[in-house]
Amino acid sequence: MLAAEHIGENKVRGDVPAAAQAALELLRKEFAGDILAEQANCDFIPTLWFDRAKVKSVLNCLRKNSFAGNRFEMLFDLTAIDERARVHRDGQPLSEFTVMYQLMSFSGNCDFRIKVPLFDADLILPTVSDFWSNANWYEREVWDMFGIRFDGHPNLYRLVLPPTWEGHALRKEHPARATEMEPFSLSDAQTDVEQEALKFKPEEWGMQRKSDESEFMFLNLGPNHPSVHGAFRIAVQLDGEILVDAVPDIGYHHRGAEKMGERQSWHTFIPYTDRIDYLGGVMNNLPYVMAVEKMAGIQVPERVKVIRIMLSEMFRICSHLLFYGTFAQDVGQLSPIFYMFVERERIFNIIESICGARMHPGWFRIGGVAQDLPAGWEKRVRELLDFMPARLDEYDSMVLNNGILKRRTQGIGSYTTEEASIGELLERASVQQDTNGIIGSKDPIVDMKILNLIFQLQKTVTATIDARFALKKCGKA
Repeated sequence: MLAAEHIGENKVRGDVPAAAQAALELLRKEFAGDILAEQANCDFIPTLWFDRAKVKSVLNCLRKNSFAGNRFEMLFDLTAIDERARVHRDGQPLSEFTVMYQLMSFSGNCDFRIKVPLFDADLILPTVSDFWSNANWYEREVWDMFGIRFDGHPNLYRLVLPPTWEGHALRKEHPARATEMEPFSLSDAQTDVEQEALKFKPEEWGMQRKSDESEFMFLNLGPNHPSVHGAFRIAVQLDGEILVDAVPDIGYHHRGAEKMGERQSWHTFIPYTDRIDYLGGVMNNLPYVMAVEKMAGIQVPERVKVIRIMLSEMFRICSHLLFYGTFAQDVGQLSPIFYMFVERERIFNIIESICGARMHPGWFRIGGVAQDLPAGWEKRVRELLDFMPARLDEYDSMVLNNGILKRRTQGIGSYTTEEASIGELLERASVQQDTNGIIGSKDPIVDMKILNLIFQLQKTVTATIDARFALKKCGKA
Protein backbone atom coordinates (compact mmCIF):
# COMPACT_ATOMS: atom_id res chain seq x y z
CA MET A 1 0.00 0.00 0.00
CA LEU A 2 1.21 3.51 -0.81
CA ALA A 3 0.69 4.91 2.65
CA ALA A 4 1.48 7.51 5.26
CA GLU A 5 5.10 8.18 6.11
CA HIS A 6 4.37 9.70 9.49
CA ILE A 7 1.65 8.79 11.93
CA GLY A 8 1.23 10.76 15.10
CA GLU A 9 -0.74 13.46 16.85
CA ASN A 10 -1.20 16.50 14.68
CA LYS A 11 -0.35 19.40 16.96
CA VAL A 12 -0.34 22.14 14.35
CA ARG A 13 -3.35 24.38 14.85
CA GLY A 14 -4.66 26.12 11.76
CA ASP A 15 -5.39 29.85 11.84
CA VAL A 16 -9.05 30.65 12.49
CA PRO A 17 -10.38 32.72 9.56
CA ALA A 18 -11.18 36.34 10.32
CA ALA A 19 -14.98 35.92 9.96
CA ALA A 20 -15.07 32.94 12.31
CA GLN A 21 -12.83 34.71 14.84
CA ALA A 22 -15.04 37.82 14.73
CA ALA A 23 -18.16 35.68 15.24
CA LEU A 24 -16.51 33.92 18.17
CA GLU A 25 -15.61 37.22 19.82
CA LEU A 26 -19.13 38.63 19.35
CA LEU A 27 -20.78 35.56 20.87
CA ARG A 28 -18.38 35.63 23.80
CA LYS A 29 -19.41 39.24 24.39
CA GLU A 30 -23.16 39.06 23.71
CA PHE A 31 -23.77 35.66 25.37
CA ALA A 32 -20.96 35.66 27.92
CA GLY A 33 -22.95 33.98 30.70
CA ASP A 34 -24.75 31.54 28.41
CA ILE A 35 -21.82 29.65 26.85
CA LEU A 36 -21.78 26.17 28.39
CA ALA A 37 -18.44 25.23 26.81
CA GLU A 38 -15.97 26.04 24.05
CA GLN A 39 -15.00 22.78 22.37
CA ALA A 40 -11.60 22.24 20.74
CA ASN A 41 -11.73 20.18 17.53
CA CYS A 42 -9.14 18.66 15.22
CA ASP A 43 -10.76 20.49 12.28
CA PHE A 44 -10.32 23.83 14.09
CA ILE A 45 -13.91 24.93 13.43
CA PRO A 46 -15.01 27.17 16.35
CA THR A 47 -17.59 25.23 18.36
CA LEU A 48 -19.71 26.63 21.19
CA TRP A 49 -22.27 24.85 23.39
CA PHE A 50 -25.48 26.61 24.42
CA ASP A 51 -28.63 25.69 26.28
CA ARG A 52 -31.66 25.17 24.04
CA ALA A 53 -33.34 28.25 25.52
CA LYS A 54 -30.62 30.40 23.92
CA VAL A 55 -29.87 28.51 20.72
CA LYS A 56 -32.34 30.35 18.50
CA SER A 57 -31.07 33.76 19.62
CA VAL A 58 -27.48 32.65 19.01
CA LEU A 59 -28.23 31.31 15.54
CA ASN A 60 -30.14 34.47 14.66
CA CYS A 61 -27.14 36.53 15.76
CA LEU A 62 -24.86 34.54 13.45
CA ARG A 63 -27.37 34.72 10.62
CA LYS A 64 -28.06 38.46 10.67
CA ASN A 65 -24.72 40.04 11.58
CA SER A 66 -21.67 40.71 9.44
CA PHE A 67 -18.30 39.46 10.69
CA ALA A 68 -15.14 41.05 9.32
CA GLY A 69 -17.26 42.07 6.33
CA ASN A 70 -18.67 38.56 5.81
CA ARG A 71 -21.88 36.76 6.65
CA PHE A 72 -22.75 33.14 7.42
CA GLU A 73 -25.10 32.72 4.47
CA MET A 74 -25.94 29.04 4.78
CA LEU A 75 -27.07 26.47 7.31
CA PHE A 76 -24.75 23.76 5.99
CA ASP A 77 -25.89 20.99 8.32
CA LEU A 78 -28.17 20.22 11.22
CA THR A 79 -27.81 16.78 12.75
CA ALA A 80 -27.72 14.90 16.05
CA ILE A 81 -25.55 12.42 17.95
CA ASP A 82 -26.65 9.72 20.39
CA GLU A 83 -24.03 10.23 23.12
CA ARG A 84 -25.38 7.89 25.80
CA ALA A 85 -22.50 5.45 25.31
CA ARG A 86 -19.78 8.12 25.14
CA VAL A 87 -16.91 7.60 27.56
CA HIS A 88 -14.61 10.57 26.88
CA ARG A 89 -16.31 13.92 27.48
CA ASP A 90 -13.34 16.14 28.26
CA GLY A 91 -14.41 19.77 28.06
CA GLN A 92 -17.97 18.96 26.98
CA PRO A 93 -21.21 19.41 28.94
CA LEU A 94 -23.20 16.40 30.02
CA SER A 95 -25.71 15.28 27.39
CA GLU A 96 -27.42 12.12 26.24
CA PHE A 97 -28.16 13.55 22.80
CA THR A 98 -26.41 16.45 21.08
CA VAL A 99 -27.88 18.54 18.27
CA MET A 100 -25.31 20.26 16.06
CA TYR A 101 -25.82 23.28 13.78
CA GLN A 102 -23.03 24.04 11.28
CA LEU A 103 -23.11 27.39 9.52
CA MET A 104 -21.04 28.23 6.45
CA SER A 105 -19.74 31.56 5.21
CA PHE A 106 -19.00 31.56 1.49
CA SER A 107 -17.70 35.09 1.53
CA GLY A 108 -15.46 34.40 4.54
CA ASN A 109 -14.55 30.82 3.53
CA CYS A 110 -15.17 29.41 7.00
CA ASP A 111 -17.58 27.45 9.20
CA PHE A 112 -19.02 27.81 12.68
CA ARG A 113 -20.67 25.19 14.92
CA ILE A 114 -23.26 25.49 17.64
CA LYS A 115 -24.09 22.47 19.83
CA VAL A 116 -27.00 21.90 22.20
CA PRO A 117 -27.06 19.21 24.93
CA LEU A 118 -30.32 17.30 25.43
CA PHE A 119 -31.55 14.43 27.60
CA ASP A 120 -33.66 11.48 26.53
CA ALA A 121 -36.57 12.40 28.76
CA ASP A 122 -36.96 15.83 27.15
CA LEU A 123 -35.92 15.81 23.48
CA ILE A 124 -37.41 19.11 22.29
CA LEU A 125 -35.86 22.11 20.50
CA PRO A 126 -37.32 25.19 18.80
CA THR A 127 -37.45 25.01 15.01
CA VAL A 128 -35.17 27.19 12.91
CA SER A 129 -37.04 26.45 9.68
CA ASP A 130 -38.23 30.06 9.82
CA PHE A 131 -34.56 31.13 9.56
CA TRP A 132 -33.42 28.70 6.84
CA SER A 133 -35.73 26.81 4.51
CA ASN A 134 -33.39 23.79 4.35
CA ALA A 135 -33.78 23.35 8.11
CA ASN A 136 -37.26 21.98 7.35
CA TRP A 137 -35.83 18.73 5.97
CA TYR A 138 -32.86 18.62 8.35
CA GLU A 139 -35.19 18.78 11.36
CA ARG A 140 -37.49 16.16 9.88
CA GLU A 141 -34.49 13.86 9.42
CA VAL A 142 -33.35 14.38 13.03
CA TRP A 143 -36.87 13.61 14.25
CA ASP A 144 -37.03 10.55 12.01
CA MET A 145 -33.61 9.18 13.01
CA PHE A 146 -33.37 10.21 16.69
CA GLY A 147 -36.87 11.12 17.92
CA ILE A 148 -35.93 14.75 18.70
CA ARG A 149 -38.93 17.05 18.25
CA PHE A 150 -38.76 20.61 16.93
CA ASP A 151 -41.39 22.88 18.40
CA GLY A 152 -43.07 25.04 15.75
CA HIS A 153 -42.01 22.93 12.76
CA PRO A 154 -44.71 23.21 10.07
CA ASN A 155 -44.57 19.60 8.88
CA LEU A 156 -42.77 17.28 11.33
CA TYR A 157 -43.34 13.94 9.57
CA ARG A 158 -40.82 11.20 8.86
CA LEU A 159 -38.50 12.05 5.98
CA VAL A 160 -36.78 8.80 4.97
CA LEU A 161 -38.51 5.96 6.84
CA PRO A 162 -42.10 4.74 6.35
CA PRO A 163 -44.72 6.36 8.61
CA THR A 164 -45.39 3.02 10.32
CA TRP A 165 -41.74 2.41 11.25
CA GLU A 166 -41.24 1.61 14.93
CA GLY A 167 -38.45 3.45 16.69
CA HIS A 168 -35.75 5.81 15.46
CA ALA A 169 -32.98 4.13 13.49
CA LEU A 170 -29.88 6.05 14.62
CA ARG A 171 -30.53 5.64 18.31
CA LYS A 172 -28.06 3.15 19.75
CA GLU A 173 -30.74 0.75 20.96
CA HIS A 174 -32.17 0.34 17.46
CA PRO A 175 -31.01 -2.91 15.77
CA ALA A 176 -28.30 -2.57 13.13
CA ARG A 177 -29.00 -5.95 11.47
CA ALA A 178 -32.20 -7.75 10.51
CA THR A 179 -30.93 -10.79 12.42
CA GLU A 180 -31.17 -8.74 15.63
CA MET A 181 -34.93 -8.37 15.10
CA GLU A 182 -37.82 -10.78 15.28
CA PRO A 183 -38.56 -12.65 12.01
CA PHE A 184 -40.74 -10.56 9.72
CA SER A 185 -44.46 -11.25 9.79
CA LEU A 186 -47.50 -9.38 8.50
CA SER A 187 -50.87 -10.15 9.99
CA ASP A 188 -54.16 -9.20 8.35
CA ALA A 189 -54.63 -6.41 10.89
CA GLN A 190 -51.15 -5.01 10.25
CA THR A 191 -51.72 -5.28 6.50
CA ASP A 192 -54.72 -2.98 6.88
CA VAL A 193 -52.58 -0.54 8.87
CA GLU A 194 -49.86 -0.52 6.21
CA GLN A 195 -52.35 -0.07 3.39
CA GLU A 196 -53.95 2.86 5.19
CA ALA A 197 -50.50 4.41 5.65
CA LEU A 198 -49.90 4.19 1.89
CA LYS A 199 -52.83 6.51 1.16
CA PHE A 200 -51.68 9.87 -0.11
CA LYS A 201 -52.46 12.70 2.32
CA PRO A 202 -51.45 16.06 0.82
CA GLU A 203 -51.29 17.70 4.25
CA GLU A 204 -48.42 15.40 5.26
CA TRP A 205 -46.49 16.65 2.22
CA GLY A 206 -47.11 20.31 3.00
CA MET A 207 -49.69 20.70 0.21
CA GLN A 208 -53.32 21.86 0.13
CA ARG A 209 -56.17 19.82 -1.35
CA LYS A 210 -57.83 22.80 -3.02
CA SER A 211 -57.61 26.51 -3.69
CA ASP A 212 -60.37 29.11 -3.67
CA GLU A 213 -61.03 28.42 -7.36
CA SER A 214 -60.51 24.67 -7.83
CA GLU A 215 -59.58 21.31 -6.37
CA PHE A 216 -56.07 20.03 -7.03
CA MET A 217 -55.16 16.70 -8.59
CA PHE A 218 -52.19 14.69 -7.30
CA LEU A 219 -50.04 12.31 -9.35
CA ASN A 220 -47.05 10.10 -8.57
CA LEU A 221 -43.87 10.16 -10.64
CA GLY A 222 -42.00 7.02 -9.57
CA PRO A 223 -40.74 5.25 -7.60
CA ASN A 224 -40.65 2.87 -10.58
CA HIS A 225 -37.53 3.23 -12.72
CA PRO A 226 -39.24 3.98 -16.08
CA SER A 227 -40.71 7.14 -14.57
CA VAL A 228 -37.63 8.55 -12.85
CA HIS A 229 -34.01 7.43 -12.49
CA GLY A 230 -33.64 4.94 -9.68
CA ALA A 231 -35.95 4.46 -6.71
CA PHE A 232 -37.15 8.03 -6.51
CA ARG A 233 -40.67 9.37 -6.12
CA ILE A 234 -42.12 12.82 -6.73
CA ALA A 235 -45.63 13.79 -5.65
CA VAL A 236 -46.95 16.27 -8.23
CA GLN A 237 -49.71 18.78 -7.47
CA LEU A 238 -51.72 19.87 -10.53
CA ASP A 239 -54.36 22.50 -11.16
CA GLY A 240 -55.70 21.23 -14.46
CA GLU A 241 -52.58 21.11 -16.62
CA ILE A 242 -50.71 23.66 -14.51
CA LEU A 243 -47.97 22.24 -12.25
CA VAL A 244 -48.48 23.83 -8.82
CA ASP A 245 -45.91 21.92 -6.75
CA ALA A 246 -43.61 18.90 -6.86
CA VAL A 247 -42.35 17.34 -3.63
CA PRO A 248 -39.73 14.54 -3.65
CA ASP A 249 -39.91 11.46 -1.46
CA ILE A 250 -36.26 10.61 -0.79
CA GLY A 251 -36.73 7.60 1.48
CA TYR A 252 -36.42 5.01 -1.28
CA HIS A 253 -32.73 5.86 -1.63
CA HIS A 254 -31.92 5.79 2.09
CA ARG A 255 -29.74 2.75 2.77
CA GLY A 256 -28.85 3.44 6.38
CA ALA A 257 -25.13 3.92 5.74
CA GLU A 258 -24.69 5.59 9.13
CA LYS A 259 -26.21 2.58 10.88
CA MET A 260 -24.01 0.22 8.88
CA GLY A 261 -21.03 2.24 10.06
CA GLU A 262 -21.87 1.43 13.69
CA ARG A 263 -21.10 -2.25 13.13
CA GLN A 264 -17.98 -1.78 10.94
CA SER A 265 -14.39 -1.03 11.78
CA TRP A 266 -12.78 2.19 10.55
CA HIS A 267 -11.23 0.28 7.66
CA THR A 268 -14.07 -2.03 6.65
CA PHE A 269 -16.47 0.89 6.21
CA ILE A 270 -14.51 2.23 3.21
CA PRO A 271 -16.36 0.10 0.55
CA TYR A 272 -19.69 1.42 1.80
CA THR A 273 -18.62 4.97 0.96
CA ASP A 274 -18.29 4.04 -2.74
CA ARG A 275 -22.03 3.46 -2.75
CA ILE A 276 -23.13 6.67 -1.00
CA ASP A 277 -23.23 8.09 -4.53
CA TYR A 278 -23.01 5.03 -6.72
CA LEU A 279 -21.71 7.12 -9.65
CA GLY A 280 -19.01 8.77 -7.54
CA GLY A 281 -16.77 5.79 -6.84
CA VAL A 282 -13.69 6.85 -4.89
CA MET A 283 -14.99 10.43 -4.62
CA ASN A 284 -16.73 9.43 -1.40
CA ASN A 285 -13.81 7.36 -0.18
CA LEU A 286 -11.91 10.64 -0.06
CA PRO A 287 -13.83 12.70 2.54
CA TYR A 288 -14.21 9.64 4.76
CA VAL A 289 -10.53 8.67 4.86
CA MET A 290 -9.50 12.33 5.17
CA ALA A 291 -11.79 12.73 8.19
CA VAL A 292 -10.35 9.63 9.87
CA GLU A 293 -6.82 10.78 9.08
CA LYS A 294 -7.51 14.19 10.57
CA MET A 295 -8.95 12.68 13.76
CA ALA A 296 -6.00 10.28 14.07
CA GLY A 297 -3.35 12.88 13.21
CA ILE A 298 -2.14 10.94 10.15
CA GLN A 299 -0.03 12.83 7.60
CA VAL A 300 -0.22 11.30 4.10
CA PRO A 301 2.48 11.76 1.42
CA GLU A 302 1.96 14.46 -1.20
CA ARG A 303 2.03 11.79 -3.93
CA VAL A 304 -0.94 10.08 -2.29
CA LYS A 305 -2.88 13.36 -2.26
CA VAL A 306 -2.26 13.89 -5.97
CA ILE A 307 -3.21 10.31 -6.92
CA ARG A 308 -6.41 10.58 -4.90
CA ILE A 309 -7.42 13.80 -6.62
CA MET A 310 -6.66 12.37 -10.08
CA LEU A 311 -8.88 9.31 -9.49
CA SER A 312 -11.63 11.47 -7.97
CA GLU A 313 -11.59 13.75 -11.01
CA MET A 314 -11.92 10.75 -13.32
CA PHE A 315 -15.00 9.61 -11.44
CA ARG A 316 -16.40 13.13 -11.46
CA ILE A 317 -16.10 13.31 -15.24
CA CYS A 318 -17.83 9.90 -15.49
CA SER A 319 -20.65 11.16 -13.28
CA HIS A 320 -21.08 14.35 -15.32
CA LEU A 321 -21.15 12.36 -18.56
CA LEU A 322 -24.00 10.24 -17.25
CA PHE A 323 -25.89 13.31 -16.08
CA TYR A 324 -25.41 15.08 -19.39
CA GLY A 325 -26.57 12.11 -21.48
CA THR A 326 -29.55 11.11 -19.34
CA PHE A 327 -30.78 14.69 -19.02
CA ALA A 328 -30.81 15.07 -22.80
CA GLN A 329 -32.59 11.71 -23.02
CA ASP A 330 -35.24 12.76 -20.50
CA VAL A 331 -35.91 15.93 -22.46
CA GLY A 332 -36.32 13.92 -25.65
CA GLN A 333 -32.94 13.59 -27.36
CA LEU A 334 -31.79 9.96 -27.40
CA SER A 335 -28.47 10.05 -29.28
CA PRO A 336 -26.18 11.86 -26.75
CA ILE A 337 -26.39 9.17 -24.09
CA PHE A 338 -24.81 6.61 -26.43
CA TYR A 339 -21.90 8.92 -27.21
CA MET A 340 -21.35 9.71 -23.55
CA PHE A 341 -21.47 6.09 -22.46
CA VAL A 342 -18.63 5.39 -24.90
CA GLU A 343 -16.47 8.07 -23.24
CA ARG A 344 -17.52 6.85 -19.80
CA GLU A 345 -16.36 3.33 -20.69
CA ARG A 346 -13.05 4.73 -21.91
CA ILE A 347 -12.47 6.34 -18.51
CA PHE A 348 -13.61 3.23 -16.64
CA ASN A 349 -11.01 1.22 -18.55
CA ILE A 350 -8.30 3.54 -17.21
CA ILE A 351 -9.75 3.36 -13.69
CA GLU A 352 -9.83 -0.43 -13.88
CA SER A 353 -6.18 -0.58 -14.99
CA ILE A 354 -5.22 1.49 -11.93
CA CYS A 355 -7.60 0.20 -9.26
CA GLY A 356 -8.55 -3.28 -10.49
CA ALA A 357 -12.27 -2.40 -10.48
CA ARG A 358 -14.54 0.01 -12.30
CA MET A 359 -17.51 1.63 -10.57
CA HIS A 360 -16.82 0.80 -6.91
CA PRO A 361 -13.12 0.04 -6.46
CA GLY A 362 -12.89 0.91 -2.73
CA TRP A 363 -9.30 1.81 -3.51
CA PHE A 364 -8.44 4.52 -1.01
CA ARG A 365 -7.03 3.55 2.37
CA ILE A 366 -6.70 5.30 5.71
CA GLY A 367 -3.24 6.78 5.34
CA GLY A 368 -2.84 6.17 1.61
CA VAL A 369 -4.11 4.21 -1.39
CA ALA A 370 -4.15 0.47 -2.09
CA GLN A 371 -1.08 0.54 -4.37
CA ASP A 372 1.03 2.88 -6.46
CA LEU A 373 0.17 3.73 -10.06
CA PRO A 374 0.89 0.90 -12.53
CA ALA A 375 3.33 1.09 -15.44
CA GLY A 376 1.78 2.69 -18.52
CA TRP A 377 -0.87 4.71 -16.67
CA GLU A 378 0.43 8.04 -17.96
CA LYS A 379 0.04 7.11 -21.63
CA ARG A 380 -3.60 6.09 -21.17
CA VAL A 381 -4.47 9.25 -19.24
CA ARG A 382 -2.78 11.49 -21.82
CA GLU A 383 -4.72 9.80 -24.62
CA LEU A 384 -7.95 10.59 -22.75
CA LEU A 385 -6.96 14.22 -22.20
CA ASP A 386 -6.14 14.64 -25.89
CA PHE A 387 -9.46 13.10 -26.87
CA MET A 388 -12.03 14.59 -24.48
CA PRO A 389 -12.00 18.37 -25.12
CA ALA A 390 -13.02 17.97 -28.77
CA ARG A 391 -15.78 15.59 -27.72
CA LEU A 392 -17.11 18.16 -25.27
CA ASP A 393 -17.31 20.68 -28.10
CA GLU A 394 -19.24 18.12 -30.10
CA TYR A 395 -21.66 17.59 -27.20
CA ASP A 396 -22.29 21.31 -27.06
CA SER A 397 -23.14 21.36 -30.77
CA MET A 398 -25.31 18.26 -30.53
CA VAL A 399 -27.17 19.08 -27.30
CA LEU A 400 -27.01 22.71 -26.27
CA ASN A 401 -27.73 24.01 -29.77
CA ASN A 402 -30.63 21.63 -30.28
CA GLY A 403 -33.82 23.65 -30.82
CA ILE A 404 -36.15 21.06 -29.25
CA LEU A 405 -34.06 20.89 -26.08
CA LYS A 406 -34.00 24.69 -25.85
CA ARG A 407 -37.77 24.97 -26.19
CA ARG A 408 -38.32 22.32 -23.52
CA THR A 409 -35.92 23.86 -20.99
CA GLN A 410 -35.67 27.64 -21.46
CA GLY A 411 -37.70 29.50 -18.86
CA ILE A 412 -38.68 26.27 -17.07
CA GLY A 413 -38.05 26.20 -13.32
CA SER A 414 -36.45 29.63 -13.41
CA TYR A 415 -34.86 31.03 -10.27
CA THR A 416 -33.18 34.21 -9.16
CA THR A 417 -29.44 34.80 -9.02
CA GLU A 418 -29.58 34.71 -5.21
CA GLU A 419 -31.38 31.36 -5.22
CA ALA A 420 -28.92 29.87 -7.68
CA SER A 421 -25.68 31.33 -6.33
CA ILE A 422 -25.16 28.91 -3.45
CA GLY A 423 -25.17 25.80 -5.65
CA GLU A 424 -22.86 27.38 -8.22
CA LEU A 425 -20.49 28.64 -5.55
CA LEU A 426 -20.29 25.16 -4.03
CA GLU A 427 -19.63 23.48 -7.38
CA ARG A 428 -16.97 25.92 -8.46
CA ALA A 429 -15.41 26.05 -4.99
CA SER A 430 -14.86 22.29 -5.10
CA VAL A 431 -12.65 22.65 -8.20
CA GLN A 432 -10.73 25.56 -6.71
CA GLN A 433 -10.20 23.77 -3.39
CA ASP A 434 -8.97 20.64 -5.18
CA THR A 435 -6.43 22.75 -7.04
CA ASN A 436 -5.43 24.64 -3.89
CA GLY A 437 -4.70 21.32 -2.23
CA ILE A 438 -1.96 20.67 -4.80
CA ILE A 439 -0.55 24.06 -5.78
CA GLY A 440 2.25 25.38 -3.61
CA SER A 441 3.57 22.03 -2.34
CA LYS A 442 7.34 22.05 -1.88
CA ASP A 443 7.58 18.34 -1.05
CA PRO A 444 9.98 16.67 -3.52
CA ILE A 445 7.85 13.49 -3.36
CA VAL A 446 5.28 15.12 -5.65
CA ASP A 447 5.53 13.61 -9.13
CA MET A 448 5.39 16.52 -11.55
CA LYS A 449 4.06 14.27 -14.28
CA ILE A 450 1.00 13.53 -12.16
CA LEU A 451 0.67 17.19 -11.22
CA ASN A 452 0.71 18.24 -14.85
CA LEU A 453 -1.98 15.69 -15.71
CA ILE A 454 -4.08 16.85 -12.79
CA PHE A 455 -4.11 20.40 -14.16
CA GLN A 456 -5.28 19.05 -17.50
CA LEU A 457 -7.94 16.94 -15.80
CA GLN A 458 -9.09 20.03 -13.91
CA LYS A 459 -9.52 21.86 -17.22
CA THR A 460 -11.54 18.95 -18.59
CA VAL A 461 -13.77 18.63 -15.56
CA THR A 462 -14.25 22.41 -15.43
CA ALA A 463 -15.43 22.20 -19.02
CA THR A 464 -17.99 19.55 -18.03
CA ILE A 465 -19.15 21.71 -15.12
CA ASP A 466 -19.43 24.73 -17.39
CA ALA A 467 -21.44 22.58 -19.81
CA ARG A 468 -23.67 21.56 -16.92
CA PHE A 469 -24.45 25.16 -16.01
CA ALA A 470 -24.77 26.13 -19.66
CA LEU A 471 -27.31 23.35 -20.03
CA LYS A 472 -29.30 24.84 -17.17
CA LYS A 473 -29.18 28.21 -18.86
CA CYS A 474 -29.97 26.58 -22.22
CA GLY A 475 -27.87 28.76 -24.42
CA LYS A 476 -28.39 31.95 -22.42
CA ALA A 477 -24.93 31.83 -20.82
